[in-house]
Amino acid sequence: MKTTTAVIRKNRIRKSMGDRIADFFIHAVLIALTLIVIFPFYNMLLISVARYEDIISTPLYLFPKAIDFKNYSMAILYPNFLRSAGVSLFVTAVGTTLNLLITLLGSYVLSRKNLPFRKFFFYFILFTMYFGGGLIPWYMVVKNLGFVDSVWAMIVPPMLNTFYLILMRNYFQSIPESLEESAKIDGANDLRIMFQIMVPVAAPIIATIALFYSVDRWNEWWLALIFIQDPQKLPLQLILRKMVVDATIDLGNAMMNAMRDSHIQVHGRSLQMATITITTLPILMVYPFLQKYFTKGIMLGAIKA
Repeated sequence: MKTTTAVIRKNRIRKSMGDRIADFFIHAVLIALTLIVIFPFYNMLLISVARYEDIISTPLYLFPKAIDFKNYSMAILYPNFLRSAGVSLFVTAVGTTLNLLITLLGSYVLSRKNLPFRKFFFYFILFTMYFGGGLIPWYMVVKNLGFVDSVWAMIVPPMLNTFYLILMRNYFQSIPESLEESAKIDGANDLRIMFQIMVPVAAPIIATIALFYSVDRWNEWWLALIFIQDPQKLPLQLILRKMVVDATIDLGNAMMNAMRDSHIQVHGRSLQMATITITTLPILMVYPFLQKYFTKGIMLGAIKA
């Protein structure tokens, strides 16, 4: 009896030691991956607040020597920077709202089994996910709608994303039908069922899709590059591109002359990193508020009902 007890105890010790070793390696790998992910952001912030002489004197700048926000002031004072930030904020706020509204209405309707020709409408929308008319016909359609050289060119054409529509539709289909049936028995109509019952239940997928749409709209540059000619209507991402190009070619002639007159020394890479930080922070600040819905929403919405 004592021998059997000793063997069991010894096996438990061995198993516990093996678990500890496995946990150690798992934690080590996860910590290493986390550091790899965090390092680019750390490097971006570090170089953005670095002084000109520190960047010049240190080939590999890994630890802060001093903090200087001159790069941020230069980025904000760049021509049309604040106006372009306002354009991006408008496109993100209005575009995400309309995106969510259209996706919510479309996905809810397509999830109802009593909708006539439901499969036809669904496959008709799904068709656009794989086949398009091409850039030139698409440009002609947008031009005929009067959206050329307008901020609405970045809002109306991408108003619906088929993939996000499918995710939200699958989520609505996963909600028990008894919930809707009980509401109808109580006298609720379809709009009331949708907005007062289904929308609160579908909060995880709505928050997830809202995050996706807001990132898409904030990072919008392709549509602006095609349809916008007025420099006053360019979004922040195109201004960022211009600033990076100007910083690469010695900060551009106009900015360089202004800095020489005021005896300001700004390193091109520091200005680039400061600009990227400014354009990245808004989305990074939004994500923590939606993080708790993200995993639940994307997993349930990905299940085919």
